[in-house]
Amino acid sequence: MDLDRACLELMIKLLEQDHEYSGNEDQLTEKEVAKVKEKIRKLCETVHNKHLDLENITTGHLAMETLLSLTSKRAGDWFKEELRLLGGLDHIVDKVKECVLNLSQEDDKESLVAALWGAERCLRVLESVTVQNPENQSYLIAYKDSQLIISSARALRYCEDMIQRYSRALNNSSVSSAAATLPHCSFSNVGKAVEDCMRAVIGVLLNLTHDNEWGSTKTGEQEQLTATALNCVLRVPRYIPQEQRFDVRVLLFLERERAAILAEAKTDDLISEAPKPALDQSGEWQETSGEIQWVVSETNDSQPENKEEEDEELDLNKALQHAGKHMEDSIVASYTALLLGCICQGSQDNVTTVREHLPKGDFSIMTEMLKKFLSFMNLTCAMGTTGQKSISRVIEYLEHC
Repeated sequence: MDLDRACLELMIKLLEQDHEYSGNEDQLTEKEVAKVKEKIRKLCETVHNKHLDLENITTGHLAMETLLSLTSKRAGDWFKEELRLLGGLDHIVDKVKECVLNLSQEDDKESLVAALWGAERCLRVLESVTVQNPENQSYLIAYKDSQLIISSARALRYCEDMIQRYSRALNNSSVSSAAATLPHCSFSNVGKAVEDCMRAVIGVLLNLTHDNEWGSTKTGEQEQLTATALNCVLRVPRYIPQEQRFDVRVLLFLERERAAILAEAKTDDLISEAPKPALDQSGEWQETSGEIQWVVSETNDSQPENKEEEDEELDLNKALQHAGKHMEDSIVASYTALLLGCICQGSQDNVTTVREHLPKGDFSIMTEMLKKFLSFMNLTCAMGTTGQKSISRVIEYLEHC
């Protein structure tokens, strides 16, 4: 990506010029403006950016589209810092607010999809620049009295409300009559835009609240956010296509825990009891010395060896597939146990409710899953991180329930 600080600074300055030329004497004439726009339009047609509005070419629009098209991970840490110092984050957060305000206009489906896409693209950039970047996290939490968190919480409520009406996972017969009157392509576009926007919102909120008391407090202050977040992880997945559910999915703990145990057992069986190729007993009956005997035919030894290698490779692939399924079930079950453990802390009513749904009312099934998860984190993460300490606290609490 050919981008340096000077280019980024120019781009952000151009964001502030989002207006048409007035035609004053010291500026371009109307004819000259039209000529420049036509040149830009032809140039834009070659970049295949579906978000470019070629009928609404302004300096600010082009600058924002350029900024949102950047892959900030490729630009490095300097990009994240300069984007904040030069005021780029301000413009992106303001754009998120503008898009979220337009989500209330659900009657105009074209405008609704444009607003969802606009918010999602801005949030993707913000998610990227806040990963392991405390400076950007703190700046965005503080900017305009937590405007980003307020807009994100509002967007999440809109998405959670719309996801059922525009679900791509349900049959058309089960959707509302208002949504069913939409053309199929339009209906599908709205559903996908809602799903993508919801995932982007969750990504930003996770970055602003992880190991951040200030961000968590500000987020928790938002109206109905806790209920909305729980709905997103407990109810929303049924309305999302199967292949995309893992991003936001948390089902019943017992269902995933049993699935993980079953997958683990199958994987162990595949590895320890790999089927061995049967001996080749082909041959024919022959009469020798007045007796009839079965004579085994001679075969090429290299063929069984190749067959055995193919069988071993097939068994390994099967084991890996089961291991992947086991990992997904284990992670979802672990996060569910963590969620249940958190809501049990300080609430005897919640402890009683959860206990009623556990086999024999025993919390050990949850603590064992969390201990495995903690061991996995100790292998893959730096020791002593806040996340591991939080899991340890939940385990200790559940062991005394």
